[in-house]
Amino acid sequence: MANKRQQRAAEFIEPFRVKPGSQVRLSRDFDPSFKAGVKKKTEGVALLRSGVELLAEYQARLAAQDTWGVLVVLQALDAAGKDGTIRHVMSGVNPQGVAVHSFKQPSAEELDHDYLWRYAKRLPRRGEIAIFNRSHYEEVLVVRVHPEVLDHEKLPPAAKRKRDVWQHRYRQINDWERYLTENGIRVVKLFLNLSKEEQRIRFLRRLDLPDHNWKFSAADVKERERWDDYQKAFSEMLSHTSTEWAPWYVIPADRKWFARIGAGAVLVDKLMEIDPRFPTVTKEQREALVETKHMLEAQAPKGAAPDPFEQKQQTVGAATTDGRNADGTEVALAPSSDRSDSA
Repeated sequence: MANKRQQRAAEFIEPFRVKPGSQVRLSRDFDPSFKAGVKKKTEGVALLRSGVELLAEYQARLAAQDTWGVLVVLQALDAAGKDGTIRHVMSGVNPQGVAVHSFKQPSAEELDHDYLWRYAKRLPRRGEIAIFNRSHYEEVLVVRVHPEVLDHEKLPPAAKRKRDVWQHRYRQINDWERYLTENGIRVVKLFLNLSKEEQRIRFLRRLDLPDHNWKFSAADVKERERWDDYQKAFSEMLSHTSTEWAPWYVIPADRKWFARIGAGAVLVDKLMEIDPRFPTVTKEQREALVETKHMLEAQAPKGAAPDPFEQKQQTVGAATTDGRNADGTEVALAPSSDRSDSA
């Protein structure tokens, strides 16, 4: 580990990670109300703030280095908080370096291509973070729960045999994500795990609050009737597509504030693993910069500091990059107390 920050982030998110090759059953293996030792929402808000600051720092490095791209895959059932998670976790980053894509029912043009085509068109550029709000995994989730959708995908008969299609798609998705990873696109996969009761409460909230009525869709309640089918599809997806190069992280989502902390911590951890750096300049470039600096300092008005920014830095000090603030205190990312969930 490069430093304590990275070690603490890795320890914090480890309970969320789906071990590659494991057989997952959501109801048995992942608790939607788990809090990872964060006892109060106020503590969670402070942790999220620290995570957002770290994310902004690493996103700036990612953009400057222009070598890696990051694809965030966000999957969940309706009302799990996908939009809110994106809004809060990405609140501190430069919007020019982030693109959010939502995928609805395929268009006629998209149906004339393979099922990964429309997702490949939205992959991040180098230096960019792209977020798929729902993703290519809909092809083994919604399509699996509603296999009649396959009839509209214009596949040859051999490609849509119910016996083989899901195993083929798991393999194809794994191969595609490995290809992306080997070509500099880091794939970060987050599943927001919501309980059935919490979903019911959130649907009712959308009905009870007039300014939330627009969020409600009768189709969402209709899909809720297929809860068990979706749980099975999610479990199969997690079991077959959590890989060493692109593991899944199951984020407890019954508490929105904790889901945001968990999602942010996973993303920060992956950026720390990439460890992007600001580009260095050559000796010749440095000499040119020094010459330009001296020219600008010579233009200072009478009584003004030659370099006010440098003067301020020397007086006040700045936050260092080793995980400490200007006063020497460590930047928090995850609670250092026992990880057990006592509440």
